[in-house]
Amino acid sequence: MSSSPVDGPPTTEAVPPQTADNANPFASNSIPDRVVTGGPEWWRRSFAYMTNMGMSPEERAQFEADRGLKREQEQCVQCEKWRDYNLRYSSSSPLFQKFQSTDTPRTHIGPIVRFLTENIEKIRSDTVSSDIIRCLPCNKFQSGGFSPSYGILLCQNRLLSRKHTEDTLAHEMIHMFDHLRFDVDWMDLRHHACSEIRASSLSGECRWTRESFGRGVWDFTRHHQGCVRRRATLSVRGHPKCKDDVHAAKVVNQVFDSCFTDTRPFDEIYR
Repeated sequence: MSSSPVDGPPTTEAVPPQTADNANPFASNSIPDRVVTGGPEWWRRSFAYMTNMGMSPEERAQFEADRGLKREQEQCVQCEKWRDYNLRYSSSSPLFQKFQSTDTPRTHIGPIVRFLTENIEKIRSDTVSSDIIRCLPCNKFQSGGFSPSYGILLCQNRLLSRKHTEDTLAHEMIHMFDHLRFDVDWMDLRHHACSEIRASSLSGECRWTRESFGRGVWDFTRHHQGCVRRRATLSVRGHPKCKDDVHAAKVVNQVFDSCFTDTRPFDEIYR
């Protein structure tokens, strides 16, 4: 199992399966009527909450809970929109077939997701679809995760933009490719570190503009290698078998050179 760090330590949390019994609780058809915004009752409650007039402590607590539920529902809708945009133009993906439109210029399409989809589907018995890429809220500081049992997780409350979603999706799809293409033991720290190095290097999350303007790291020399090493170490640090920061850095250093130069399925570092 693997996860993509945002700016803090990630976790290696499994992605829960989404079945009829535990479908996304933030889907629009599962939100209580009292949470629906735009109606007079919602605005009455909002005004009463802001002015601290006409609301009992219990009603204030309920409004805060409803407001949080509404926020999570909005995050889920946005996450699924960004996910579907990246998937709908990804070669043979079912969403590509369903939503393909001439209204969207081809220059706006993220080719990295399309390329990874094609290569995963060459070795996977089924197509890559939204059924194995789920948007859910995350309690830990991560933007996504991968589980061999359940698929890819997109953390709906951590994604900042469609581009950030593309980078996160690409990162987790590289983990999926590694799992399908190689004999990966995710409980082996060296295996985990190698896949994290490859995912950080090839997904685009360590490009200079993301590092500089997104994270404030203004390193003009070997910034890519430094970013890959730092983010891989953060991910390995969250592994249950990792003892501490020193242990994580040691494991990453042991496999860095060979894994950093392995760019499969790309011919070279994509961006």
